[in-house]
Amino acid sequence: MSTLRVNTLQNTSTTDGGISIDTSGHITMDGVPYPSAGPLSNRNKIINGDMRIDQRNAGGSITQNTAGQYPVDRFYVTGSVTSKFTAQQNAGSVTPPAGFTNYLGCTSSSAYSIGAGDFFIVTQILEGFNVADFDFGKSTAKTIRLSFWTRSSLTGTFGGAVQNGAGNRSYPFSYEISAANTWEFKVVTITGDTSGTWNTDNSGGMVLRFGLGVGSTYSGTAGSWSGSQLFSATGATSVVGTNGATFYITGVQLEVGSVATPFEHRSYGDELARCQRYYIKASGTYTFFTSRNSTGTTDRWLNIDLPVTMRIAPTATFVTGQTAVVNNTSDRIIALSGTAINSSNGVLITEYTATAEF
Repeated sequence: MSTLRVNTLQNTSTTDGGISIDTSGHITMDGVPYPSAGPLSNRNKIINGDMRIDQRNAGGSITQNTAGQYPVDRFYVTGSVTSKFTAQQNAGSVTPPAGFTNYLGCTSSSAYSIGAGDFFIVTQILEGFNVADFDFGKSTAKTIRLSFWTRSSLTGTFGGAVQNGAGNRSYPFSYEISAANTWEFKVVTITGDTSGTWNTDNSGGMVLRFGLGVGSTYSGTAGSWSGSQLFSATGATSVVGTNGATFYITGVQLEVGSVATPFEHRSYGDELARCQRYYIKASGTYTFFTSRNSTGTTDRWLNIDLPVTMRIAPTATFVTGQTAVVNNTSDRIIALSGTAINSSNGVLITEYTATAEF
């Protein structure tokens, strides 16, 4: 049986049984890097980075618009001009990288020529509570590491960016895709930002973007911080510039440190609960807790306890289209029933959604 001997002498390293520690304290096990500081669990700040959860579409395709839509939970797609690409969980039905069962796929709908002010992007907004330990905006700001698997029908330089919630601090990054239609693993190191305001509450603390075609107005030099809103790196490939071009991504991880550790695979239930803090789609039978008469019409009130505490008091709707707006809180919906909701004998049977997105 192998044993791990930790050498405490400075400027030395040790290796035993496939486990090594270099002179900087980085731990490698059978060639795979592991954190030398911080937690082994709960280190990935990205939610649904393996694209397993899709409450809204159940795997169906959506067409990008200017308002923003979620093809899978927590990742939304948008663009300056509508209908330039489609997005879908497991689009094209290709085999994901080893260890993954899902990915987010985007497919260009035309050969669109990018103007200076155009942008087409995939985005996740990270809650300030979850990235507070990055210490961005302080002299103690930490280096962070972004890693992901990607595949495209195009090759060349691709880009993205990390931003603060206000969008006035941006770090464009670039990466290379060298082989068409082949999954490749990418790692980007991002130096901590000692400037700007970075929220540490339940508002947007950090924004991660992947560019599918971004004009010069929203592109900047890769690898440096800017005091403006940038979505990608200058010179990055435009996916929407080629009709039928594809861009697939999965295994997205963002963590503290200069070493990309193995993707943190969380349980399905854990990942679903994290997604439900921002969006819930559920159905069931719910009982009214009281009733009253109002202007000659019988109204019934319904209290739905939500499965998780949401980021803020949500906007809630039922499949009938009626909006539940009466005293919603972050852990329950208090809704007034009416003719738009199917009710009988004091019982409401319906499907509802609750949204607390940024």
